[in-house]
Amino acid sequence: MTTIDLENSTVRELNRELHTASAGSWYVKNPRGAHALAVGLNAPLYVEIVGHAGYYCAGMNQEATVIVKGNVATGVAENMMSGRVHVHGHASQSAGATAHGGLLIIDGDASARCGISMKGINIVVKGSVGHMSAFMGQAGDLVVLGDAGDALGDSLYEARLFVRGKVASLGTDCVEKEMRSEHLTALAELLRQSGADADPSEFRRYGSSRKLYNFQRDNVSHY
Repeated sequence: MTTIDLENSTVRELNRELHTASAGSWYVKNPRGAHALAVGLNAPLYVEIVGHAGYYCAGMNQEATVIVKGNVATGVAENMMSGRVHVHGHASQSAGATAHGGLLIIDGDASARCGISMKGINIVVKGSVGHMSAFMGQAGDLVVLGDAGDALGDSLYEARLFVRGKVASLGTDCVEKEMRSEHLTALAELLRQSGADADPSEFRRYGSSRKLYNFQRDNVSHY
């Protein structure tokens, strides 16, 4: 495992080395909340960041596994395409925003707009999520072991939301749906992959009522 100490190296030097590698493991020390750590990776790398990370950590990830042993700021795993990002602390707002694939695991809480405009990513939050999580979520699964804030799933498309705790309120066009056997199976697999100790039967499923797919004048106040 290659060790990079950001007390002596720059973020640009770290990312340049990661971008030119086709395989390998990296141990990153002293991140000190630096922004854009391990962004744009495009190979099956393993990167372990020991400490807190700033904005857009592991953004645009493809294939790589990025572990953060701390908290992350806005936009972790933003626009991720594939791979795995695991935050061992808490995440700020817009975690997993616009991401098309891969798995994002957050051991703590995630702030507002977790999974905003998600397009295929699977997100497992072992704590709670803030308001407007999965806003305009198009595809993928958001799993919340704790509670969800106001306006969950506002303007939702086809993303599936699973919440074990309380939901403060549902957003426009988001409704509770039946939890069928295929949903229990899919949820059990996500819980297994994320190492979450929870029973799928304890969750409720939410999704789109599909009333806002096409513009209707009578619904203009909801757009």
